Amino acid sequence: MQVKLVYVFSKTGRLRFVSHLDLQRFLLRALNRTELDLAFSQGFNPHPLLSLAGALAMGYESEYEVFEVRINGNIEVDAALETMRQALPGEMYVKDVKLRPDNHPSMMSLVRMADYTVSFSSGMEGIRRGAEAFIAAPSVMGIRKTKSGEKEVDVRALCKGLEILENGVRARLMLTEAETLKPDLLVETLCRLGGCDVPEYRVMRNALLGTAQDGTAVPIAEL
Repeated sequence: MQVKLVYVFSKTGRLRFVSHLDLQRFLLRALNRTELDLAFSQGFNPHPLLSLAGALAMGYESEYEVFEVRINGNIEVDAALETMRQALPGEMYVKDVKLRPDNHPSMMSLVRMADYTVSFSSGMEGIRRGAEAFIAAPSVMGIRKTKSGEKEVDVRALCKGLEILENGVRARLMLTEAETLKPDLLVETLCRLGGCDVPEYRVMRNALLGTAQDGTAVPIAEL
């Protein structure tokens, strides 16, 4: 019998410069140092059945990243949490772990939105002006870069919430295969509306969200 362990962890400090692929390799090495009875893929190159819920852009920090891994048999949640904490550095602090049946939907398939906090080094007067105009507008068009080229999208429709902070903004952005809004495009849009240059800024992902049966947004590890 196999089960899934769903881990919630942070990615901060210097590790914000670790790419998505390097993060996967890093987690695989860490898993090999644990006492978990890992389940492996079949074929010529067996590897642990690990997947991350969503790629985080290089340079972004996060206080809510999720990966899942299959193990053979069962394990106490406290033991699964402690063994992973010992295998990872403090900048990848493991906050929680959930035990899920093997047939539970993948965490990646559950992601619908993400919460971000964007902190600016300067230029908040223009950012605030742009954010107020953005919130009031029924539609704001922008250019999103995709693998197939540039595409015009309604940035306003892809932003499900925007809060103005003292030195930044907090935003809830769509994050699906068909509809995605990256913080970079949101920032560019706010600066365009506010008539200001784009200042230096840092992005923190606060949550990966799915949708509960009643339609409310819920952190994916709780689904």
